[in-house]
Amino acid sequence: MREFPLTRLRRTRMQDWSRRLVSENTLTVNDLIWPIFIIDGQNKTEDVKAMPGVRRMTIDIAIKEIKEAEALGIPAVALFPVTPEKLKNAKGTEAQNPNNLVCTALREIKRNTKNIGLIADVALDPYTTHGHDGILDSRGLVDNDPTVEALVGQAMAQAIAGCDVIAPSDMQDGRILAIRSTLEDEGLTETQIMSYAAKYASKYYGPFKEAVGSAKSFGGKDKKHYQQDPANILEALREVEMDIAEGADMVMVKPGMPYLDVLKAVKDKFGMPTYSYQVSGEYAMLKAAAQNGWLDGEACMLESLMCFKRAGADGILTYFAKDVAELLKK
Repeated sequence: MREFPLTRLRRTRMQDWSRRLVSENTLTVNDLIWPIFIIDGQNKTEDVKAMPGVRRMTIDIAIKEIKEAEALGIPAVALFPVTPEKLKNAKGTEAQNPNNLVCTALREIKRNTKNIGLIADVALDPYTTHGHDGILDSRGLVDNDPTVEALVGQAMAQAIAGCDVIAPSDMQDGRILAIRSTLEDEGLTETQIMSYAAKYASKYYGPFKEAVGSAKSFGGKDKKHYQQDPANILEALREVEMDIAEGADMVMVKPGMPYLDVLKAVKDKFGMPTYSYQVSGEYAMLKAAAQNGWLDGEACMLESLMCFKRAGADGILTYFAKDVAELLKK
């Protein structure tokens, strides 16, 4: 008598209904955070050449787009300002201006939306002439403690303007504690902190730098002296642990797909609300390959986001957010 395998794992994969019943992870609109770029002016958009389909937009256009995102059920948007060159300086002081572009956008969007969260980055790179995330010392390196003081001022301006989630992306030591303590002192106890706890010194950020106008030479110094070494994972766990202890409500791993092992390790160890950022380089690669007919763009977009879910992400910052939300609605 011919012997057959008693266990055939293909059985549950044969039909769509069965595959859905045994699916271990599900991607929904509730997993999406949409990053958008804000520019000064009225009724104006600008294409980001390195990110096909992504536009910089003035606040009035952004409000219309965010209302559409809200109607699709997207829970939150992340705002990134394109600061005019005339407002930049070595210390990035425009970041603390309560009437700067991002604070103005926060107030206007809050007035015109009902049920969508607003996230704002806390870092100085959109505001500095050198493109670094902080204030430089005499060696051309980011000076941690003066930078943290500036970041606290930036965070307070954003929180007062209506930001729901402060997202420090600067990778300076002690900034979560400093921001959390000041929020508490000022009675802003409901403002959340999403820490870029494990942000790597990655080359996948290239198109983003073009999008926000921070593609500088960094004064001869790169960001490796404050962002994480791509070779390290145990260091990432220490960073996350420290930020949780200092009062972070959520933690993030950035970039995304090349760092899914880090994402999984963070989620498994801490069980915190854990997010990941499908960064501009990841988006650009998928878009370029799809435009050249080398990949099925729609299928790969969805597959890539499911990979984040499988690794443990509670949410994903992705430039595909509106496209995915539209697909899921269908």
